[in-house]
Amino acid sequence: MVTILLCLLLLLLTLFGAPLFVIISAIALLAFQFAGIDTVAVIVELYRLASQPVLLAIPLFTFAGYLLAESNTPKRLVNLSRALFGWLPGGLAIVALVSCAIFTAFTGASGVTIIALGGLLYPVLLQEKYPEKFSLGLLTSSGNLGLLFPPSLPIILYGLVSQTSIDQLFLAGLIPGILMVVLLSAYSVIFIRKIELNTVKKKSTLKDVLHSIKEAGWEIPLPVIILGGIYGGFFTATEAAAVTAFYVLIIEVFIYKDISLTKDLPRVTRSSMILVGGILVILTSALGLANYMVDAEIPMKILQTMQIYITSKIGFLLVLNIFLLIVGSMMDIFSAIMVVVPIIIPIATSFGVHPVHLGIIFLVNLGIGYSTPPVGMNLFIASFRFEKPILKLYAAAVPFLIILLIALIIITYFPGLSLCLLE
Repeated sequence: MVTILLCLLLLLLTLFGAPLFVIISAIALLAFQFAGIDTVAVIVELYRLASQPVLLAIPLFTFAGYLLAESNTPKRLVNLSRALFGWLPGGLAIVALVSCAIFTAFTGASGVTIIALGGLLYPVLLQEKYPEKFSLGLLTSSGNLGLLFPPSLPIILYGLVSQTSIDQLFLAGLIPGILMVVLLSAYSVIFIRKIELNTVKKKSTLKDVLHSIKEAGWEIPLPVIILGGIYGGFFTATEAAAVTAFYVLIIEVFIYKDISLTKDLPRVTRSSMILVGGILVILTSALGLANYMVDAEIPMKILQTMQIYITSKIGFLLVLNIFLLIVGSMMDIFSAIMVVVPIIIPIATSFGVHPVHLGIIFLVNLGIGYSTPPVGMNLFIASFRFEKPILKLYAAAVPFLIILLIALIIITYFPGLSLCLLE
């Protein structure tokens, strides 16, 4: 009876808007209490997690991402993409896709991309006579594309929780991430040609391209620094985060001077560390619940049940995708990684799924879940940013979600896309 009352209380708190980490923490502590396990087990496991050097990459990459978001980097990135692709049929849509993918990779948050780049790209798309519904769907669905590209924070966190090589995950995400961008770009070009959009395309001259490259000349080397440094053996992922943070600080504060040393830098630092603090709080609470599930052998019980009804790897992957899409639409990506990953890893291993391939499947699903009706987080962020009814965002996002789901199927059932660069 007490258990039922506590469950009802937690449900009411959730409905009244209690923070998710509070609910997760309460469930974890109550579960340990009812199981007769000392709750100090949560702190011991948290200490183990905190002692891992790679955890330092999270605040460092977050700080670098916030500096880029608060500077004029989004504008320079859009200008560069437009000089390269803007003259093509549907070129501005490609510009939006590429810009959002790169920006999300560095900020680690798709919602930030919609807020930062949406304000730049949405008016331009409408000015170029792109349909409003298409523009809304494009920008809402593009926010998650960069989650597979280095130095994505979700990739780092997944590697940390699953004990999978972060370097391998960075490499494995490149081709699947490019595939998603290419498929959405192809759909955009076909759509624009079909409606015969009558806009005058000014082909970029070599002078325009060189000017845009010069304008963003200090930011273009960032991917090379990160990937080249890690895979060239010059530094680890954590050291890459430190180098990136220092490099971005120098170029944005002292070279471009977009960030004021005395006025803006303290504010940006504070905002970025508030986000890091939130991530760590979520990690703490979710880790407790994950530990209880592992101690209670819940993954093994789920596996035993699944083996009765699912006998093939293909069937398991189908069920996994459906489950993760639902999780991605209802939970933030950091909580989902902490709570769900420890459960699915032993199950996926039993069905012969490669741990790196599993990580890519996991992140693709959660990214798509952000834009999946009815409760995908990016739908509400876009509704707020563009001041449009949420139902309008639902309808606008559907065609792009279909393309992303096709990409998900390809990525899921062709593991070579994720693993070929590791060989």
